[in-house]
Amino acid sequence: MKPLSLSPERRQRLIEQVQTLFARDFDETLSPFRAGEIVDRMTALIGPGVYNQAVEDVRAHLQTRLDDLNGEVFVDDPA
Repeated sequence: MKPLSLSPERRQRLIEQVQTLFARDFDETLSPFRAGEIVDRMTALIGPGVYNQAVEDVRAHLQTRLDDLNGEVFVDDPA
C-alpha cells in the first residue's frame, strides 16, 4: 500500500486543528512545523489501520448488497 497522502488543504486544516487542540487542552502553543510533524507522524501511524478498516467496511457493505441481489434476481426453479 502506498503511504497515505493528504491534500495540502486538508493537511493545513489538520495542522490548525492540532494547534487548536494543544492550545485548548494542553495550554501549549505549537508552531506550524511541530503541528505538521504530529499530523505527518499520526497519519503514518494510524493511516494504514483506518484505511484497512474502511476497506473492510466497504467490502462487508457490498457483500450484503450482493446477498440481497441474489434474492431479487434469481427465480425459484420448480424443476
